[in-house]
Amino acid sequence: MKKIIVAITATFFLFACNNANKPAAEDEVKSETIENSNTPKTPPGYDPNRGIGKFSSVDLGEKLDKKMANAGRAVSDVKCSSCHKMTDEKLVGPGWKGVTTRYTPQWIMNFITNPDEMLDIDPKAQAQLEICLVRMPNQNLADEEARQLLEYMRENDGVK
Repeated sequence: MKKIIVAITATFFLFACNNANKPAAEDEVKSETIENSNTPKTPPGYDPNRGIGKFSSVDLGEKLDKKMANAGRAVSDVKCSSCHKMTDEKLVGPGWKGVTTRYTPQWIMNFITNPDEMLDIDPKAQAQLEICLVRMPNQNLADEEARQLLEYMRENDGVK
């Protein structure tokens, strides 16, 4: 009788131990599926040259607006220069030299005014994040301040 009880107990433990790993494995698969489903997707109509935000076009004019560029320099001195240099050298964020030749005005304006969504969704912004390893904080710039910064960037890139 003792042998039968030992055999039944041993069978029970073996069965319980073998099945103990199965729910965990299923949970891992479910967890991976949930994580993958939370990955941000590009919104319908997403344009990689425009990015994510309200700016679909930006009127630059043919010549540099010197007054606007000077105002952009002032904004940069207060809100941007601690992380960005005007050269191509990375500080905390990437250097600004050549930025207006690499990105469209709309993309730059959308990134300046909407960095959180851009960093979450836009592949070009995500590539910069991989290089810099620090998310650009939202500086809560007014549209006019962002436009002034763009003009300052254009001046830095040699627009006359």
